[in-house]
Amino acid sequence: MKKTFLVAVFALIGSAAMAQSGSGFGVKAGLSYNKNGDLISSVGDGGQDIVEGAEGKTGYHFGFWGKLDFPKIYLRPELVYSKTKSSYDVDGNSQDYDISKLDMPVLLGYKLIGPLHIFAGPAFQYTLNNDLGDLQVEDVKNDFTVGLNAGVGVNLGKVGLDVRYERGFSENEAAFIDANVANVEGRVDSRPSQIIFALSLKL
Repeated sequence: MKKTFLVAVFALIGSAAMAQSGSGFGVKAGLSYNKNGDLISSVGDGGQDIVEGAEGKTGYHFGFWGKLDFPKIYLRPELVYSKTKSSYDVDGNSQDYDISKLDMPVLLGYKLIGPLHIFAGPAFQYTLNNDLGDLQVEDVKNDFTVGLNAGVGVNLGKVGLDVRYERGFSENEAAFIDANVANVEGRVDSRPSQIIFALSLKL
């Protein structure tokens, strides 16, 4: 699945490089503000403690993009390495939840007026790693998931700026235990909910 994922991305970006004049490819990077889903923990037979949503924190991303340009619309696939961070209160202790993943948004854009455009499309996500503070956390249930990107941007020559919202379509949980405290265990929903700010450069 991972190999197919990467081949599809580079095929789309390669097609963009050979397309008409407005098409091309480039690099991008930026920051994000992310909040993951609910965390459920339990201590022995004491019942469950549900933390509804994480405390948001700042992450970052960088990668490549390609663009197939048409008179009023465009198709833009991207391949991006993302590092997201959020925080939970687990048994009175703050635990940072760090996730590393490869994202492949495939965006359909519409040119509004001048440099202004809007876009939306699916985001195919492959989780590389997830860590929950000093807790022992298992791999997420599904390495490969799908979400949605939607946003607005401006193009100023070879430079582009955009802001977008990303949301996972379904829960994707990982189980954890606290090795330092007996009988503390639970699960956390790794599904992203983030605002992404990006700067791109056409090569």
